[in-house]
Amino acid sequence: MNPTRILPDLQCSLPVQDIRQEVNGNLILIGVLNGIVVPQLPITLARLLFFSRWTAGVGRFKETTRIVAPDQVTTIAKLDANFELPDVTAHAMNVTALGNITFNAAGVYFVEVLVDDVMKIRYPMHVVVVPPPQTPPQKQPPPPSTTS
Repeated sequence: MNPTRILPDLQCSLPVQDIRQEVNGNLILIGVLNGIVVPQLPITLARLLFFSRWTAGVGRFKETTRIVAPDQVTTIAKLDANFELPDVTAHAMNVTALGNITFNAAGVYFVEVLVDDVMKIRYPMHVVVVPPPQTPPQKQPPPPSTTS
């Protein structure tokens, strides 16, 4: 008996700054993020990418990637993507690009990845404010002396 539908396993979900593709089709992940460090808040990020890899499933699926605010209720960004796994030995790599995400407060946000509304992973993403370093005031050179 061949199964027609098996929910897949999520092998990884990584927030990254950018993703490139080599000529041979392999993906290059650039800037895997441990968190988001900003000079001030609120701040709007033009783009935040998430890389996910699915395997060991069969069927057509909807992946949902969302970011939940520190209040644990408010979803500040969300995107769905469809993918298919023809058999349990196949895999699917998805890149989710969330755009114009506004972070209003520092704290612990959560990234959630679901498949067909079933939570597969939930992990913290810290948003930290680190002000830029202050440059010390420059000493003014003494005025040139005038001699007559």
